[in-house]
Amino acid sequence: MSEEAFFNYLILSWFLLAFAIFISLFFFTAPYGRYTRNNWGLTLSDKWGWLIMETVAPLIFVIFFFLGSNPITVTTIFFLIMWEAHYIHRAFIYPFSLRGRAKRMTITVVVLAFVFNTANGYLNSRYIFTLSDGYTSQWLEDPRFIIGLGLFITGFVINRRADFTLRNLRKPDDSDYKIPHGEMYKWISCPNYLGEIVTWIGWATATWSLPGLAFAIWTITNLVPRAKAHHTWYHKHFANYPTDRKALVPKLW
Repeated sequence: MSEEAFFNYLILSWFLLAFAIFISLFFFTAPYGRYTRNNWGLTLSDKWGWLIMETVAPLIFVIFFFLGSNPITVTTIFFLIMWEAHYIHRAFIYPFSLRGRAKRMTITVVVLAFVFNTANGYLNSRYIFTLSDGYTSQWLEDPRFIIGLGLFITGFVINRRADFTLRNLRKPDDSDYKIPHGEMYKWISCPNYLGEIVTWIGWATATWSLPGLAFAIWTITNLVPRAKAHHTWYHKHFANYPTDRKALVPKLW
């Protein structure tokens, strides 16, 4: 089987699997963070869990950047910077900025996330740097790239600001959950998730590719049900939780 045929089968399967996972996550909340359960086997530190499962994404992307057969252009360098900006933070900065007493993460979750990041990193990097028709420097002037980059940066900033707000809710030795306030938390329970969704919709638009679209769909698949679960959890655990606050989209949902 040629790599092109393997790639096409994988991307088709990727879309179908995303649909199945999306439906299931409305009935089953992934067991990490506040939903960690003891019946999922061995665990490890959540900091090391994040590091292990996220590191593969920036590594595989930069490897295929250098192994790619398409010409390296200003545009492909832009894509590399965008991807690495997100994942270097997610793998090497975010886990060690978490406050509170040490928490645990199940190895099963780490393995599943590692597999996802490997496949997703392969699909996006291999397409951009080898299997696509190539991205010339003129692509930077295309409205799709300009709009996509704007969305990517907007989502990136929303996500970082929301994470910063959550971090500042706790002192270093405090692990209790509190109601976040300020910025986009005035309107929704999960601006961090909204930011990540906007980020990868921006990526899909800027790359104008099936792998980019698949990544955006997978982000929605994972985070929309989790935002709903978070919103319900807040209302269940805090009697004074703002009743006019939505889960993910201001004024709508």
